[in-house]
Amino acid sequence: RTGDLVIHAIHGLAKFQGIGANPEKEDSQDILLLEFANNATLKSPASRVDLIERYIGAGGSTHKLDRLGSGAFARRKKKVAEAVEDIAAEMLDVQAQREMGSGKAMPTSDPSQHEFEESFQWDDTPDQASAMQEIHRDLSAPRAMDRLLCGDVGYGKTELAARAIFRAVLSGYQAAVLVPTTILAEQHARSLAERFSNWGLELQHLSRLVPPKKRKEVIKALEQGKVDVVIGTHRILSRDVNFKNLGLVVIDEEQRFGVSHKETLKKKRAQVDVLTLTATPIPRTLHMALAGIRDISSLETAPSGRLEIHTEIRHREDDPLLRKALERELNRGGQVFFVHNRVRTLKKTMARIQKLAPHAKIVCGHGQMDPGELEPAMLAFVRGEADILCSTTIIESGLDISNANTIFIDDAHRYGVADLHQLRGRVGRGDRPAWCYLLTPRGKPLSNDAKRRLKAVEELRYLGAGYQIAMRDLEIRGAGNLLGAEQSGHINAVGYETYRRLLKKAVAKLRKETQQSEDGSSPVCDLALGVSAALPASYIADEETRLALLRNFDSTRSSQELATTLAGICEQFGPPPKEAESLGAIFFLKHFLGRNGFSAIQPGDKERLLCSLRDHAKVLEFSKNGKFEFRKTGIRRGVWVLPKGLRKGAETLKYLLDVAASCQSSRTPRKSNTTAGKQ
Repeated sequence: RTGDLVIHAIHGLAKFQGIGANPEKEDSQDILLLEFANNATLKSPASRVDLIERYIGAGGSTHKLDRLGSGAFARRKKKVAEAVEDIAAEMLDVQAQREMGSGKAMPTSDPSQHEFEESFQWDDTPDQASAMQEIHRDLSAPRAMDRLLCGDVGYGKTELAARAIFRAVLSGYQAAVLVPTTILAEQHARSLAERFSNWGLELQHLSRLVPPKKRKEVIKALEQGKVDVVIGTHRILSRDVNFKNLGLVVIDEEQRFGVSHKETLKKKRAQVDVLTLTATPIPRTLHMALAGIRDISSLETAPSGRLEIHTEIRHREDDPLLRKALERELNRGGQVFFVHNRVRTLKKTMARIQKLAPHAKIVCGHGQMDPGELEPAMLAFVRGEADILCSTTIIESGLDISNANTIFIDDAHRYGVADLHQLRGRVGRGDRPAWCYLLTPRGKPLSNDAKRRLKAVEELRYLGAGYQIAMRDLEIRGAGNLLGAEQSGHINAVGYETYRRLLKKAVAKLRKETQQSEDGSSPVCDLALGVSAALPASYIADEETRLALLRNFDSTRSSQELATTLAGICEQFGPPPKEAESLGAIFFLKHFLGRNGFSAIQPGDKERLLCSLRDHAKVLEFSKNGKFEFRKTGIRRGVWVLPKGLRKGAETLKYLLDVAASCQSSRTPRKSNTTAGKQ
């Protein structure tokens, strides 16, 4: 929308200022108005919407508009391209080491594996079934597995990890579950002990919560092979911890470990099977960019039985509401999160909650507390010994407490959509109804942006509803987590989409694959045919809808797709005006002619088109298939001879469409996406 930051593929960071008409030409296209530094404005033809994308960074950065003609963006892009090539090379190197390693192929014939998987109390979602197949395939292979499993808390990651662990133990190997904090170690130890309780596995816990004497016993038993599964913090990586026959390492939230621990894990990847779990989603487009060098599975479907979380925007001063909500949860034996993200006033907030729920046991937690105080408080809540946790946003992304089903988020207007979505996800894990209260101060006017964010979270309470909207900036954090903190800086420098294309190009280069063009997109042809081409505001008033339709036009790659897209627009908005049909045709032809070797076409004298060429051989082949005369006039120049009597403008445009359609008639077009609202 107007005012959003965008990235122009050539000029860099700008502010989108809307769609306008070009007053300088009578027959012209719509133009996209971009504001750069020093109030400079760029008027970009609507048909080149492919050069513009919404700016998405990895968070935590300030945004300074680029100066037109300065070359600063090109320099940043070059620097990022070099860094991206380094990380792609590193990933390929790890993969090569895995391919050369002996690996530990694990047999699949034991019927106990099937019985164990069937004993799970819920039916698998399609995502779980697909991810499990991929994990089993990895475990069967002679090379070491290195798979990343993404999915929100409660979407079934731990169950899939448990099945992989069970298979490793059945195959005669030991398994280690590595987590970043003692709290998560305790949580995993409890949940896995319950899952394996009827299957005879020897499971132990190793962290600083375990008494020293017990720790020594566990370490000795691991070396002797008497322990099948160990769950612990980085203590597992210590030199004095040795395994008799380690086959599988499950890592939870690897990005939260330190550099030295990550180096140790990197070495292990070439020796044993590694399954990494993360609650932060990774963009699907990043999966594709990393295809072949990083194995990723995603769980995006909520398990059956999960209920929607009742979400309400309320005033924080509404004591009767807070008291009623607290009583409802506590009376059914449940627990409550109260998020207040200011350490200075956290104790005061805690005292207020205690007055509202005088019989409840409340614990407090924030990042500035001494670990000796914080750990016992958090553990008391995890173990169900405390009723209410009053804390800052340190509620961990992996924390899974099925008994906690009410959350209050104080000053909710200060959070982004993804932060609110993630905090709300701390409740509603089981089959009980859950509540989320977004609290705002009474009498304090909220900005329009804040109101829009709160409304989005309130309305996107259905499981899976608006997933892409609510998770977009969280996904970009996920990209930074996967690729490292330094790469987050590079994502900020050029925007996520540009970064992804550079990464895709680097991977293809290292794998010696061909690329379509410099930025990884298909080549296009600039058309200047003297035709009025626009989506008039009188036809579609809403600017966001017009932008969405421009994106739809930009995705058409065949004349059949163009016809389908125009039919969809007609169904939604009524018969399109001529200039809208012309705009759709120009979008299609810029891609079609670009693929066939042209870089620019404009009217010449008489029945001729003056052409700039990208690939002369392709143009000649196309002229034979299209049955038209083409004459080369220079190294990268030529003339397209048009039929006699053909007039410039609309007639020429229709002729080009007919030539394109005749060349494509023998091909099967790909499936088109024609929904106007999708971008």
